[in-house]
Amino acid sequence: MKEYTIDLEPVGLRIITNEEMTILDAAQRAGVEIAALCGGDGWCGKCRVQLMQGNLSPMSEVEQDILSEADKSSGIRLACQTRATSNVKLNIPPEALTTAQRLQTEGTEEPFDLDPMIHSFKINLQPPTVHDLRSDMLRVQDALEVHGIRHATISFPLLQTLSNTLRALHWQAQVVVRNCTEVIAVLPQDLPIFGLAVDIGTTKMAGYLVDLKNGLTVSKAGFGNPQVPYGEDVVSRIAYANQHPDGAKLLQQRLVDRLNEMIHELCRYANAQPEQIVDSVFVGNTAIHHLFLGIPVSQLGTAPYIASVSDAVERRAVEIGLAISPAAYLYMPPNIAGFVGADHVSMLLATNTVIKSRMRGETIVSLDIGTNTEISLAHDGRLLSCSCASGPAFEGAHITNGMRAMPGAIEKVRIDEGTAFYQTIEKAAPIGICGSGILDAVAELNKHHMIDPNGQLRPDAPGVESEGRRSRKYILVPAEKSGTGGEIVVSRKDINEIQLAKGAIRAGVEVLLLEAGISSDEIDQFIIAGAFGTYLDLENAVSIGMFPVLPKDRYQQVGNAAGIGAKHLLLSREKRAHVDELIRGDEYIELTAHPEFTRIYVDALQF
Repeated sequence: MKEYTIDLEPVGLRIITNEEMTILDAAQRAGVEIAALCGGDGWCGKCRVQLMQGNLSPMSEVEQDILSEADKSSGIRLACQTRATSNVKLNIPPEALTTAQRLQTEGTEEPFDLDPMIHSFKINLQPPTVHDLRSDMLRVQDALEVHGIRHATISFPLLQTLSNTLRALHWQAQVVVRNCTEVIAVLPQDLPIFGLAVDIGTTKMAGYLVDLKNGLTVSKAGFGNPQVPYGEDVVSRIAYANQHPDGAKLLQQRLVDRLNEMIHELCRYANAQPEQIVDSVFVGNTAIHHLFLGIPVSQLGTAPYIASVSDAVERRAVEIGLAISPAAYLYMPPNIAGFVGADHVSMLLATNTVIKSRMRGETIVSLDIGTNTEISLAHDGRLLSCSCASGPAFEGAHITNGMRAMPGAIEKVRIDEGTAFYQTIEKAAPIGICGSGILDAVAELNKHHMIDPNGQLRPDAPGVESEGRRSRKYILVPAEKSGTGGEIVVSRKDINEIQLAKGAIRAGVEVLLLEAGISSDEIDQFIIAGAFGTYLDLENAVSIGMFPVLPKDRYQQVGNAAGIGAKHLLLSREKRAHVDELIRGDEYIELTAHPEFTRIYVDALQF
């Protein structure tokens, strides 16, 4: 019987199937809970998957009846009716998963003065009469002058509905004004107004709905980035956009559609309507930034990797299809370089990295770990930044039994006398291992001398088995204890993936220190941001050489600082005004062009 591999996104899990097993059966045996209310008979239509690569069995009669023509043209199939006929890559839509991926929305917040771009004023207008023939627009402008708002413009999208809205509200309204100059919404007087802040990560997105009058977050949500099936990292997505005629447009549309889903989810939790969202801030790396805004990315795919735009961007949200108030704006902070984007700037803002360094004379390293890791060093009035391709291993990708952070993923590992002890997310039966778990496992193998300095598993180490002449594996979970019925192992390839990732991050830090002319023991504060950075074990990260040896109190794990920075930009005109100054004079270091990088990187690969 022929066997095939199935790569499941956004789970990030690779499973084995055969020519007789349905996709649903294979996924459920591997512990991936795809919705199937009908038990696999097909009539419920819930177990939808999307074919991204490879070949599947011909469409069944059930699928022909249930799936729309749009579904069929986009590669949607029913997992219970479908079998693999080659190695395939499938995307599972969020609504088809019964368990959610753990997404990072929390972050450390520091206090600041509330001063949003948006303010609202209650007005009570006199209806027109034959003795008062002012236009509706002038009537609103005159009423705002009482509140000190003079000569306010009214945006055209709002003019198209203004007259009907004022009459529906019986001339008693709440007028929403942006930057004290432009009317962007007219709403019922007692309706709250909200802002939207979103961190668009390479694999995950975090969104926050914020009350603009008091600064409180009323709801938050995490979603997977829908672009993942088109490339696990930004380099792959840039290539997809460049190699397909409508590739960039497709990636933008997928992202906007998912963001609109997020908006409706946030509003549902807050008992609000999307029309109440009157301002928005989005942050993301440079490639995500360009794809989201519809800016070309071809130049990001070739050296010297130049961004199309580095300044902050403001435009109407409706122009790219965001389902919020029609006249509301979106704002994206500036990019630093081709691979150090607005999300890193937002993180620097949230952590006050630059301000603390300049005011206190401290040396601060701030990094945001992800598929691409951005690093900044603030020292002696200078800000130096770089980007390193840490790869998707910390997301569980390219690992033998790797997966993203979902129920059943091993997230903590300890080894005692060769026996592994582990903890899974939600204490579910183990079905794979996520980023923090594989880092723990490698650190523990190193700690107990079960691998050599090059990362090779020692053949005489307990729990290590040989596969052929040169291949070895460490059995983390035997088949009888796993949720899949198969072993969960750590292979030499897995160790190598962690070596490459940790080596890249450490080399990035060391190059910045070298450029600043200082050593690691002069670092006063080492800030670690990002979802993976929240859950990693610091001692293990230091023990394998990913981070320098420093007193533990100098390390700070701050969670999703990029998302927190986006909220700050939503709530503070001062922070928007000063964000350009924050990174002015930043010295970006292209690692691959640095004369010492290769030597430092090779040294950093060792355990």
